Parts: sequence; C-alpha cells; structure tokens
Amino acid sequence: MQIQLLFFGITTDFVGENTVYYNLQEKTHIKELKEALKLTYPNLKNIHEFAIAVNEEYANDDLILKNGDVVAIIPPVSGG
Repeated sequence: MQIQLLFFGITTDFVGENTVYYNLQEKTHIKELKEALKLTYPNLKNIHEFAIAVNEEYANDDLILKNGDVVAIIPPVSGG
C-alpha cells in the first residue's frame, strides 16, 4: 500500500524533501511507521518525538494506516 508523507519544519531539512510517496505493508500502525521512518531517514532520530497527523487529524500510535492516507510529520515547535 502507498501513503503520502508531508514533512514540515526541520523534518524537511532532515529528509531533503517536503513530500514523499512511501510504501508500507497493509495494517501498519503509526508506531511502526515512526520506527520505519527513522530507519529510512536516520536524521529523524535527532528529534526525540514528532507528531503525526493522518488526513489532517492528529493520530495516536495505535491508528492503522490505509492505502492513500496523507500523513504529516510534524516536529516539536517552540516559540515565544
């Protein structure tokens, strides 16, 4: 199955692109996706935690992804 990954903030710098089509096995959970992304894009390990949104809604680690999902990788933000 294929999903679309959207990278924001520093994750774009780590990956080198802001949009990537990514292949996964059926019934992959968000937690498994996070682990796979850190293997595919080792620089993501520099971020201790990042949020995931699926189809414009924040997702928990136990959410199962579906073919065609749009997944946003959102780094921690700080401001003043």
